[in-house]
Amino acid sequence: MKKSNKGCDLKSCFLCTGSLTEWLPALEAHRQNFIFKKGETLFSAGKPVKGIFFLYKGKVKVHTQWGNGKQLILRFAKEGDIIGYRGLGKEKVYPVSASALEEVNACFIENSFFETTLQVNHTLTYRFMQFYANELQDAEKRLGNLVHKEVKVRVAETLVMLKNHFGERPDGFIDIVLTKQDLASYAGTTYETYSRVINELVKKKIVRQSGKDIAIRNEILLKKLIG
Repeated sequence: MKKSNKGCDLKSCFLCTGSLTEWLPALEAHRQNFIFKKGETLFSAGKPVKGIFFLYKGKVKVHTQWGNGKQLILRFAKEGDIIGYRGLGKEKVYPVSASALEEVNACFIENSFFETTLQVNHTLTYRFMQFYANELQDAEKRLGNLVHKEVKVRVAETLVMLKNHFGERPDGFIDIVLTKQDLASYAGTTYETYSRVINELVKKKIVRQSGKDIAIRNEILLKKLIG
């Protein structure tokens, strides 16, 4: 991790666009920009919460540990997303970890100043409340899927989510490069089971692979698996 001098994009930053114009100089004075290399940890579960991150560039996985020390990926984040907000509750420790999937440029705001910012900027507070509500709904839905849905359905949902969230490159591949282990971790299954399901989808020409790249060839059939 190293500090960066890169400024904020005032037109797209969640924090800046929700704040009063008069408050922007205060944001400029209190924010810090950091660059994280691929594989670096932005924050770790069990560590004291120091602040919240707004992503300017790059992709991040937010993860935790489950049975037998296996990693479960809870969500993926990209440019424009917020991470670290789970630490804003009563217990001031991070319940999850976040790791860079590629080089990441992030804006960091310490908790005390962020809480003051929410008190001053009502539009930002309302937007943040909506964000929290949507994240809670997604988390509850995802937990239900992990418990009740078959692996093939969870893998199909993972691919559709990745395409919707990250989009596609001109060559048709989903615009995020993940290992099979990461994909398995998000789908809540083992590497071996994920590989078997993906190979079946490739044979049926529903998806295609090239190294770590993956593309959806037939989204209609893939969504039929989801039901």
